[in-house]
Amino acid sequence: MARHVFLTGPPGVGKTTLIQKASEVLKSSGVPVDGFYTQEVRQGGRRIGFDVVTLSGLRGPLSRVGAGPPPGTRECRVGQYVVDLASFEQLALPVLDAGAGSSPGPRVCVIDEVGKMELFSQPFTRAVRQTLAAPGTVVLGTIPVPKGKPLAFVEEIRSRADVQVFSVTKENRNHLLPDIVRSVMVADTWVLVWRDAAWSGPLALGSPGQAGLSDGGGERGTARSRHGGATGPRNWRLALPWSGRGCGVIQFRAFW
Repeated sequence: MARHVFLTGPPGVGKTTLIQKASEVLKSSGVPVDGFYTQEVRQGGRRIGFDVVTLSGLRGPLSRVGAGPPPGTRECRVGQYVVDLASFEQLALPVLDAGAGSSPGPRVCVIDEVGKMELFSQPFTRAVRQTLAAPGTVVLGTIPVPKGKPLAFVEEIRSRADVQVFSVTKENRNHLLPDIVRSVMVADTWVLVWRDAAWSGPLALGSPGQAGLSDGGGERGTARSRHGGATGPRNWRLALPWSGRGCGVIQFRAFW
């Protein structure tokens, strides 16, 4: 089952907008979310570059049109845009490293995007790999569509067995949000506690600290978040609140 979720699509199709909306839904459901997104910067109606914006509200330049690099540094250019590596790394790397020393548990890390500008940074590439491998972390990110010579690291992400990729188009962008949120939420693994036995399975929709569990035969239990191994399948249903609008029921396979 896919653990991480990435959006892809042409520039301007709405990937960042979907990332922002999904982040808000996840936060409102009690899911810890951190990371960054990129936002275009306009002046007089003309795009002059991009900023990197963390989910905590910090902002700095990612690139600008025609701006030369600081003295003594190499020029990293994508078309007319010159990348400010120092500014990007100062903002992006700390949010990727934020989960490195944290205790195991569900965490969503937003990475918008893993693209040509960002990949001038080798520390960023290493940090993304570490984040993808970090226990308890689900990455919600964006990658560009293949164009010209493929970016090796982007294709590495696209081909990972634990990554689900959504292709965003003008036709489907207004309908994808529920599917994206659902995929992120079921990507995490929880341990379900039934009497004295531990049950493990993919769940989600928020933090199911005291969510109602049923095996369909009248028996019930409670859930707590914790990562762990498991053996022996059993079918369960989980009832959880969905963003304040009623209760959603998810059916999944639990193990004991």
